[in-house]
Amino acid sequence: MKTKLLVLFVLTFSTIQAQLLQDKGEFTQQDTLRGSITPEREWWDLTYYHLDIEVKPEDKFISGKNTIQYKVLKPFQVMQIDLQDPLEIIKVLQDDKELKIQHEGNAHYITLLKNQTIGDINSIDVYYNGHPKEAKRAPWDGGFSWKKDQNGKHFIATSCQGLGASVWWPNKDHMYDEVDSMLISVTNPKGLTNVSNGRLRALVENDNNTVTSHWFVSNPINNYGVNVNIGDYANFFEVYKGEKGDLDMNYYVLKSNLEKAKEHFKDAPKMMEAFEYWFGPYPFYEDSFKLVEVPYLGMEHQSSVTYGNQYKQGYLGRDLSGSGWGLKFDFIIIHEAGHEWFANNITNKDIADMWIHEAFTSYSENLFLDYYYGKEASADYVIGTRSNIQNDKPLIGEYNVNNEGSSDMYYKGENMLHTLRQLVKDDEKWRQILRGLNSKFYHQTVTTKQIEDYLSEQSGIDLTAFFNQYLRTTKIPTLEYEIKKGELKYRWTDIVDHFDMPIQVEIDGKPKWLFPKTEWQTKKVNSKDFKIDRDFYVNSNKI
Repeated sequence: MKTKLLVLFVLTFSTIQAQLLQDKGEFTQQDTLRGSITPEREWWDLTYYHLDIEVKPEDKFISGKNTIQYKVLKPFQVMQIDLQDPLEIIKVLQDDKELKIQHEGNAHYITLLKNQTIGDINSIDVYYNGHPKEAKRAPWDGGFSWKKDQNGKHFIATSCQGLGASVWWPNKDHMYDEVDSMLISVTNPKGLTNVSNGRLRALVENDNNTVTSHWFVSNPINNYGVNVNIGDYANFFEVYKGEKGDLDMNYYVLKSNLEKAKEHFKDAPKMMEAFEYWFGPYPFYEDSFKLVEVPYLGMEHQSSVTYGNQYKQGYLGRDLSGSGWGLKFDFIIIHEAGHEWFANNITNKDIADMWIHEAFTSYSENLFLDYYYGKEASADYVIGTRSNIQNDKPLIGEYNVNNEGSSDMYYKGENMLHTLRQLVKDDEKWRQILRGLNSKFYHQTVTTKQIEDYLSEQSGIDLTAFFNQYLRTTKIPTLEYEIKKGELKYRWTDIVDHFDMPIQVEIDGKPKWLFPKTEWQTKKVNSKDFKIDRDFYVNSNKI
């Protein structure tokens, strides 16, 4: 969940400087090493992680190891592992033999002694420690959040979208390859509880006044979705009768907020009902669903969605749409849980395609409203967000350099999808398309082209120019028109080549479809009563 209100938050000078370079299309070697499928990455496929760490809150220090299991796809002897400063890799072992490490910034090249034979399943143990980057304004400038609750107890959480999971643990830090399953073992002081992804397998009390929790994730998971949350937690739960049977829904909140959360978190089963209707079964029944309170706003960590919206409706008590409908639900519960379908189930291969995560998930907010309050309410909401669109740059970023597109991927993205719903015309067909997306690309990493092709195929509409317009330019289609002497004259301007989107309008009080092109067309009308359907994200120019 990158913010929808980025302009309201202070960024560090280095972050601004890096962004300015990226806006100019200037990228560093580190950007390439982080954002591309390098030769040292492509030859092996992730199968399993066991992340085993100790967190020392008083020292803001972590240490431990990550066991990385992989399948050999082709012979190669050098492996790229990512870990960001100031953390340090202490040693790497394979079959109890220490391996040579060559460091290049945040990329670390491990030379393997054992011959890597196609089809073999091998593993390495990466030992590391240090003081991880402290989040300055999580989750937008993430890392470790070292906070205290109102009772003075440690309240700790990780967040790393965009920044990368290698900011706090060593891994193959690229979106294209998700690990098949994972064990997360976290040791922390007694009296505090750690909650991570998946299901709790064991809780072990140690002799040195610490406790170790073992959480197992049985489904594929992207790196930034992995999290550690440590606090003085109380737990309550319910069982949701879902499309695939009983779903455990667990809630971990600060003990002082327990009663408040029991009332406020009623939005969670409501969310599950609406989203299973629109998107299909929750994708991670085996790993349960959790909401976990954290000392920052929230994030879509898989099966461990983090929550910090202060038990308010809307976005920290505000309606992002200005329509009033945004105060009918807790924004963080609905938005971040929506990412379980779009980000965690369907994941972009390259962060340049992050619109897939954010456009569909932002759109899920108004589908939640549609389910409970109807189409007009949901339309009011999504249309109300248009005032926040900046059209500063395209929604798709630069590929292979860890570069995301415009933050318009939220508001513009959801309005693009709302427009597409109008083109499909049949709401049930549209619902089946959304459900089909989550079925066809179940637990997969995808490209924009795969999503575009699927939507074109299932809608029966060639959407090539539609997506070129809304994803790859900052131009908004403009319907230019004139009504004179009983004749409507109209055409599209500010469009890409071959853009021929039909649009619904109201003429003489009746709905009509127009099929504008770049050339002027005419239509007989009885009056000057002309209105463009508000559900289409377009501009108009009456001449």
